[in-house]
Amino acid sequence: MTAVLLVGGRGERLRSVLPSTPKPLASLGRRSFLELLVRQLRNQGIRRLLMCTGYLARQIELEFGDGHEFDVTIEYSREPNPLGTAGAVKLAQPHLQDAQDFLVLNGDSFLEADFRQLIEFHRGNGGLISMAVVSVQNAERFGTVEVDARSRVIGFREKASSKAPGLVNAGIYVFGHEIFTHLPQGPASLERDVFPRVLDRGVYAFEQQGIFIDIGTPEDYARAQEVSDRLYQAAAK
Repeated sequence: MTAVLLVGGRGERLRSVLPSTPKPLASLGRRSFLELLVRQLRNQGIRRLLMCTGYLARQIELEFGDGHEFDVTIEYSREPNPLGTAGAVKLAQPHLQDAQDFLVLNGDSFLEADFRQLIEFHRGNGGLISMAVVSVQNAERFGTVEVDARSRVIGFREKASSKAPGLVNAGIYVFGHEIFTHLPQGPASLERDVFPRVLDRGVYAFEQQGIFIDIGTPEDYARAQEVSDRLYQAAAK
C-alpha cells in the first residue's frame, strides 16, 4: 500500500505565523507536523510514501530525503504550478501505475485513524472512494458529509453559518485506481470538483472516533501545539 501525502498547498491563512515555511513543516513540539504523519503511517506498517509537493517543495524534499532516516521510502511528485488536491493526485499517476488502490492524506490535518481498517472497509464495499469522517461539535469551518444507513455518501453540505455539530471529511481517503479516469487535467479540487461528481460510482464514509485536528488557521495551529503530546501518542499506536 502506498500513501500519497498532499503537501503542496500555499498555506496562505498561516502566513502570519509561517511566513517562509511550507505548512506541513510547521513545528509541533520538537518535530514538524509532516513528521507526525510520516510516523503515524510507519507505525501502522505503511512505508512507501509519495509526497505531492509544490509550494516551497525544496524545503520538504531536503527535510525528508528518500525517507531512510524515518524507516520509510519516499518519492516525490512536484507540481510546476498550483494544481489543487485533485490536480496533484492526477500528476502523481505515473508513480501509482501498479497500485490497485492507495491511501491519500491531506498534509495539514491529523486524525487518529486505523489505516488497515479503512483499507479493509474500502475493499469490502468495492466503491471508488472511501473517506475517513469524524463527528465534530462545530462543523462551521468544514462543511459536512451526508451519509445513508449503509455508510454510502449521498451528498455534501457547504460550510454553514451556524456552529452546529456534524460529520466532516477528515482528509484521509482510499482511492481505487479508476479514480484517475475522473480526475481532470490541470488545477482542480477533490472536495469541490471530483467527489460530488462521482457519488454514483460509490463513495463510502468510514467514521473514526479519535482525535482530529486541522492546522489550516493560526487558531487551530495554536491548538495543535497545545495538544502535541497527545497527537504524538495517537500517532504511535
